[in-house]
Amino acid sequence: MEPLAIQYSDNRQLTVEELLPLYRANDWSSADKPDVLHKGLLASDALVTAWDGEQLVGLGNAISDGHLVVYYPHLLVWPEYHGQGIGTGLMRLLMDKYAGLHQQMLVADGGAIDFYRKCGFERAGHTAAMWIYAGDDH
Repeated sequence: MEPLAIQYSDNRQLTVEELLPLYRANDWSSADKPDVLHKGLLASDALVTAWDGEQLVGLGNAISDGHLVVYYPHLLVWPEYHGQGIGTGLMRLLMDKYAGLHQQMLVADGGAIDFYRKCGFERAGHTAAMWIYAGDDH
């Protein structure tokens, strides 16, 4: 089998039509709000994508104050591409950008917990993730 020729980009010329199939393939409820999803991603401090030719196969973003804290809210990889290092590649790009910050954080559940541990994240003491959430995918 030939290795994937995945191209990574921080170009923000991403359309709603390109990103919605990725979110739907991962059953993320934010796909039901395409306009605000698109605007939110474009307004992120960082946005990185992974492409297999013309197909968007992965995406990650970060929200940061630029000095102390960064939060990684979205990391998605097309399900058929899981296990091929794309999520790790996206996280490395984001984490390299924010390497000097005091706190890098995210919320993980299910199978994502082991993935993020491999990226160097650990449970934050006795904290609990808390939110007011309008979705139903968790």
